[in-house]
Amino acid sequence: MDVPSEMKALLLVGDGYTRTPSGSALEAMEPYVQPGAVAVPAPGQSQVLIKVSLASINPSDVAFIKGQYGQPRVKGQPAGFEGVGIVVAGGDEPYPKSLVGKRVAFATGVSNWGSWAEYAVAEAVVCIPLLDTVRDEDGAAMIVNPLTALAMFDIVKQEGEKAFIMTAGASQLCKLIAGLAKEAGFRPIVTVRRDEQIALLKESGAAHVLNEKAPDFKAMLREVIKTEQPRIFLDAVTGPLASAIFHAMPKRSRWIIYGRLDPDTTVIREPGQLIFQHKRIEGFWLSEWMRQFRDRRGPAIMEAQKRFSDGRWSTDVTAIVPLDEAIGRVPAELAKPNGKVFIRP
Repeated sequence: MDVPSEMKALLLVGDGYTRTPSGSALEAMEPYVQPGAVAVPAPGQSQVLIKVSLASINPSDVAFIKGQYGQPRVKGQPAGFEGVGIVVAGGDEPYPKSLVGKRVAFATGVSNWGSWAEYAVAEAVVCIPLLDTVRDEDGAAMIVNPLTALAMFDIVKQEGEKAFIMTAGASQLCKLIAGLAKEAGFRPIVTVRRDEQIALLKESGAAHVLNEKAPDFKAMLREVIKTEQPRIFLDAVTGPLASAIFHAMPKRSRWIIYGRLDPDTTVIREPGQLIFQHKRIEGFWLSEWMRQFRDRRGPAIMEAQKRFSDGRWSTDVTAIVPLDEAIGRVPAELAKPNGKVFIRP
């Protein structure tokens, strides 16, 4: 395949980290990325060059372009952590060369050549050659949410308690975890912000769905926790909601934070619980999990592909936005509930 010397991309406006955090919502694209043309990058010896078919937009992408993620921005380089495409070139090592011509799911990681572009660079070892039965929409969202779902549900299973709590219950990630839990006989307790999401989540596998905006939310929360005794709390939100949930949980509970959708201050209401009730607060980052548990990565990848192939999992799609229209359309599409937004170069 002939590779051009130049490509279209959405390029980062900022550099490094922001000094003025602004929350998790993407109010506009222009302050953070701008359309432009840059040279097509050459892959390093352990990397591949991918012609992007579809790129995903995750909450981590929004945090990153706003300078609020755990990885610094590089001004003028393409944004986007995840996508699907065809490998068109590989580095000097044997494995990258073996991927040329294959359709892969990929994560750009620290390469700083993101997926919101016509071409992207990724480390070959984090590319996933896809089964023909996996849709592009599922392939473009194959790594961040599915592998996180499998990894975090493994934590739930190891803890041994059948009930556990999740915030941001209507997210794609939580729906994947709810499906895993339903199959295995576990009982997720999830929070949402709209009553219309309750039936959807119960169908997906949630045992209890609580609307955090309801006037009786705290009373319902206490009652459910008293009945179910959950000790794992998978939290994407933080802030006052998470503080209230953790405070109400029983002894030996673990608060596992993997996102910060609420920019408000997160308060530990009773620090003594950490001492006398043996409660724990920790973080989860998929990149670290993949480095630490390399033996689990291969089986998790194959499990995710099988689930997407046989229909047990499916990516809910809100919109597929052409790259040329992304600046004007993406914020409004992301504001819609329950589905995923993609960019098509």
